[in-house]
Amino acid sequence: MNDDLADLARRIGETCRLTGTFTLRSGQVSTTYFDKYLFEADPSLLAAVARAAIPLIPPETEVLAGLELGGVPVATALSLATGLPAAFVRKEAKQYGTAKLAEGADIDGRRVLIVEDIVTTGGQVVLSARDLQDRGALLVAALCVIDRSGGAHQLADAGLKLVSLFTADDLG
Repeated sequence: MNDDLADLARRIGETCRLTGTFTLRSGQVSTTYFDKYLFEADPSLLAAVARAAIPLIPPETEVLAGLELGGVPVATALSLATGLPAAFVRKEAKQYGTAKLAEGADIDGRRVLIVEDIVTTGGQVVLSARDLQDRGALLVAALCVIDRSGGAHQLADAGLKLVSLFTADDLG
């Protein structure tokens, strides 16, 4: 890891690492919690994350699909930094109005990169990937800022590659 990336990892770790007893979305209990909203709400950190993540975006990507809720600010920052359009993906399609699962850029027939903030088991990414494919998206990979515990296994089983900017260990 180069010095700039190591410095960014340190800053994110200092900003969002909490200790205590936490139940994660996966149901796992952990003594470390990464409050992603603390780095996503900091404009300088979020911009630095986007700049650092740009090289991880597969060149064939046409749309950045940010998963509700934490993936949305990351996808927006990446969209601003790259000029790629963004879609904002709900956990389930809304039951009113347009009844869409993915708002924003059209995903049908387009090469889509799923964007998430933190992946622990990969469960929500896999569910959202299936939903996006059902709506015509051609998935190229999933990108996360922090891979907590090797969620790549579950994603690989679903035929999706996970690329991460950092692992939990990188954050100190």
